[in-house]
Amino acid sequence: MDTLAEVKHGDVFSNYGIEDLKAKEAMSTLEQDTMPKSSAVPASRNDREATHIRDLTAEQWKSGAAAWLGWLFDGLDMHLYTLVALTFVAELLDMDKSAKEVSFYSSWIQASFLIGWAFGGSFFGIIGDRIGRTRALVLTILTYAMFTGLSFFAQTWWQLLIFRFVAALGIGGEWAVGASLLSETWPKRWRPWMAAVLQTAVNIGVLIASLAVFLMADLPPRYVFLIGVLPALIVLWIRKAIPETEEWHQARLENRHETPRITDLFRGNLRRTSLLTLSVCALSLTAHWAFMFWCSQHLRTLPDIASWTESQRNALVSQGMTVVMFSSIVGNFIAAGFARVLGYRWAIVLFFLFYFGAMLGAYGVPRDHVSLWPWLFVLGTCQGVFALFTMYMPPLFPTLLRTTGAGFCYNFGRCAAAFGTVFFGLFNTVGDFRLALLYAGFLFVPAAAIACLLPEPNDDVVPEPVE
Repeated sequence: MDTLAEVKHGDVFSNYGIEDLKAKEAMSTLEQDTMPKSSAVPASRNDREATHIRDLTAEQWKSGAAAWLGWLFDGLDMHLYTLVALTFVAELLDMDKSAKEVSFYSSWIQASFLIGWAFGGSFFGIIGDRIGRTRALVLTILTYAMFTGLSFFAQTWWQLLIFRFVAALGIGGEWAVGASLLSETWPKRWRPWMAAVLQTAVNIGVLIASLAVFLMADLPPRYVFLIGVLPALIVLWIRKAIPETEEWHQARLENRHETPRITDLFRGNLRRTSLLTLSVCALSLTAHWAFMFWCSQHLRTLPDIASWTESQRNALVSQGMTVVMFSSIVGNFIAAGFARVLGYRWAIVLFFLFYFGAMLGAYGVPRDHVSLWPWLFVLGTCQGVFALFTMYMPPLFPTLLRTTGAGFCYNFGRCAAAFGTVFFGLFNTVGDFRLALLYAGFLFVPAAAIACLLPEPNDDVVPEPVE
């Protein structure tokens, strides 16, 4: 049919990619009669557009809980390494943690993690569009839980690099799948607040990681990776309790089970959106992850704590990350409020500029650990900008390219961030990571400039729901 031909040539995709296929082709009566029972989804579109909390269905609550828990364990598993990086790698290399080789190899391990995250977002994004959101969510969680736990057994730096790379495949995939799951099941008008709540799960996961490192400060650093096995416990519940989304089932039927290719992201009207989003993510995530990685190492090597024990330094790093994560939770909701008033685009631009200013203030001059505390709070608040991407990006793409598009574009930025982590590490002098952090912050300026050109999903600018 004509619609199928348009899908194959990418012409059916608009900038926003919302309900394009449904507007073009109605599902036939025969297809409805022959639809497998497993394809049925209890929640209807009217249910999903509920305006009160009490109107939400059980299926919506379950999908929300599954995505939230998946993101919480994302935060836990992704930051266990950053909190013990220098100490663990120094142990693997049998060197003092101040040795240049330790920071070099630890940054490459983090780079491999970010590259794995990028590939995982693309790979599991395609899987999620092909086999469904729920089944893909199960696969992503099992992947990162298993290989985070295996990091405990690493005996060399390259073994740890491999384990972190594979774990990151699952973490990157979970971002794309979880975001699409909520985008297709919860009310559109709630997206900014949903984004804040979902990102808060990541922050809480990081806090749990920080708490684990604090409580296990006297144990060898490898033991913290055993905590990363916990996410596997929720997989059976997700597989049994979470139905597949109606929107995915219907799009598959309307498209005769043919899935658009990843190359369709760069054809027709989608090309501009994809390229802009890729650019913004690459610049901003490089700066953000340079901060997230080198911040902990900077705290650990400050001159004013040179006489501290390793246990005391671990506790300081844990406390510093706790400050960042608590303020990030605040920032998530501040960013959501800005998005409600100004729209996503201008909220993103402003927060990038805030982030740049905070990096300049924190690392523009040498500071001791006490004077860094208020700046860490401000930097954490600025991270609320990344909560907006959670619900902003999936609606930019058609249903059958939703996890592929969101996963590929957002996680491509992690490839740039991977190399950026190593690149900015080259500016380090022995025992001082301040310049790496300072120079990385300047990337938020071009990110803000390009973000001015981003599209604005028109279905999100609506009155707020009544609680």
